[in-house]
Amino acid sequence: MVLEPSHVAHMSRRKGTRLAAHDDKERDTMAAQSEWERFFNFHAPQYMDNPFTQDTLAEVDFLIDELSLEPGSWILDVGCGTGRHAIELAKRGYQVTGVDISAGMLALAEKTASEVGVSVEWMQADATEFSTSRSYDAAICLCEGAFGLLNVGEDPGDHDLRILRRIHAALKPGGRLVMTTLNGLAKIRRCTQEDVQSGRFDPLTMVEVLTMEVETEQGKEEVTLAERGYLPQELSRLFHEAGLEVEHIWGGTAGQWGHRQIDLDEMEVMVVAQKPVDAT
Repeated sequence: MVLEPSHVAHMSRRKGTRLAAHDDKERDTMAAQSEWERFFNFHAPQYMDNPFTQDTLAEVDFLIDELSLEPGSWILDVGCGTGRHAIELAKRGYQVTGVDISAGMLALAEKTASEVGVSVEWMQADATEFSTSRSYDAAICLCEGAFGLLNVGEDPGDHDLRILRRIHAALKPGGRLVMTTLNGLAKIRRCTQEDVQSGRFDPLTMVEVLTMEVETEQGKEEVTLAERGYLPQELSRLFHEAGLEVEHIWGGTAGQWGHRQIDLDEMEVMVVAQKPVDAT
């Protein structure tokens, strides 16, 4: 078993995930999936049981105040998961596209949207590769929604820069982005020299490798994941390289959003950025 450095480690250990039996064709499909896609497909039925999902209303209040958009505006939700922010925004009159790599998460999102009577445009896609013909007034990428979530051995800078460039391309000039991502300061303070020597944490790339167990009908199965934490100055440089102007970097742990300084030990930080008004 592993420590709990992030939401995903916490939810994996908090409540085991059970999978239905898979035939050979389904197992071939699973093998072609990324480890994160597999993990979120496994965990989808339990996702909304996690404590960090319980402050959706207050978080959407914050987003609406921060983005200052009129109802009817288009918002892009990258790494939307089960759609908890996208659906609440739609309930308040916004038009939303939710993008996620996990078919399991999107199936639950679509079911919930139908049950509450709102329309959201759902798209299954890798956040590094998605494209859309729409231009969005704003974008959100929250609670480890793709950014910083890697396959083992993947270049973290390239992965996350591609996500930011996809978001930049989707935003209208002047469009704003609210993102939360893992706090590298907390990783540094929590990880030990033993973690470095064992290969669990790489202080050069700020990448931590996690091995988790999920329960299937055939028994326990391991999923190996990698996630990167960021220091504030790294985020500023990466956003600038993607063509986005950083306005604020605040503490961003779920349920504690606000215009406040970063707590060194909190799980996430928040970045508020804008696509320049003269950008193409």
